[in-house]
Amino acid sequence: METKIYNSQAEIDTSKLRAWVEIDLSKFKHNIEVIKELLHDDVQIVGVVKANAYGHGDVVVAKYFESLGIKYFAVACIEEAIKLREGGIKGDIIILGWTPSCQKDDLIKYDLCQTLANEAYAEELSKLPGTVRGYVKLNTGMNRLGEPKEHMDLIEKIYTLDNIKVEGIFSHLSRSDSKLEADIVFTKQQIANFDYVINKLKADGFELGNVHLQNSYGIVTYRDLHYDLARPGIILYGVPSDPLDDTLDNLPNGMKFEAPLSLRCKVAMVKDVTPGQSVGYGNNFTATETIKVATVTIGYADGLSRLVSKKDMKVLVNGKYARQIGNVCMDQMMIDVSGIDVKEGDTVTLIGQDGDNYLSVNQISLLSNTITNETLSVIGERVKRVYHL
Repeated sequence: METKIYNSQAEIDTSKLRAWVEIDLSKFKHNIEVIKELLHDDVQIVGVVKANAYGHGDVVVAKYFESLGIKYFAVACIEEAIKLREGGIKGDIIILGWTPSCQKDDLIKYDLCQTLANEAYAEELSKLPGTVRGYVKLNTGMNRLGEPKEHMDLIEKIYTLDNIKVEGIFSHLSRSDSKLEADIVFTKQQIANFDYVINKLKADGFELGNVHLQNSYGIVTYRDLHYDLARPGIILYGVPSDPLDDTLDNLPNGMKFEAPLSLRCKVAMVKDVTPGQSVGYGNNFTATETIKVATVTIGYADGLSRLVSKKDMKVLVNGKYARQIGNVCMDQMMIDVSGIDVKEGDTVTLIGQDGDNYLSVNQISLLSNTITNETLSVIGERVKRVYHL
């Protein structure tokens, strides 16, 4: 069934929704335009839509990217890749992670591009019948996947293997978001290691295919780099990785990324809690005065980390700030709505705009002691995705 895309936020019917995210697709278009301004004109974008497009809904987001001219996509695993292909995505789909060699038939059937994590894995795929498309992965210093530059003989061997069509070669920058001098030096060494391999392969007469290195912060911070493709991840979704990082606030020419996602739920019940009464599991909040408490329809099973409990996390109700109290439950949590005109069924905003006030994903990430990538990507399946232009 085709997902409905509303023409505006005002058209969305939330009457049957318990907890949901609203995705403003037009902000993706804006973010892609910003990314293009940061890249050389001939560089093509790989839309990274792994982890359900960082919680935004992979098939719908990828289809929208495709409508904007994006021809390449990246996912983490074969299951994500097949979902995209069965969802109608026509462009190249690169699997960034490992796929069991016994699934080579599926790689071929769905016309997927498999990351070749090292020579031994590539050789394993090569021995099985049928030609699979692949991207050579280089280990330039992260020590996750890939062959290092010291293994030039193995890297070159991958290009000669039977039953593998090498579509390109890439690596990943692991500290490009850091402003620390040691990390800048490390990143520059990663770039040098990558370029060494690329130049050696060219000198030895190999056809490399698509070359790519820049991830989100490689695009933002190392703008002089110039390869065939670039792989924006978190910046497509309009937020910094580190919630305290201000790099995205200092783009050239006043450019800004915009966050497409809002996270909302409903008020299920409103009640008065008198002095001495506790709220929630474990007696972790006791009222010292009479307060008005709302129970709202979201919990840690929806992807809201229990680590935000008892830290006065802000939410918005009817345009006004309220605070979370007690422990976040599996399916619900409680908020102090004293002084706010609120009733059952009202909308509660955890991320996004309500009236004149806005809450970014950074708040939840900070209180959870994590990065925004995780906060977004763990938003649960039972949280409905709703899309508008």
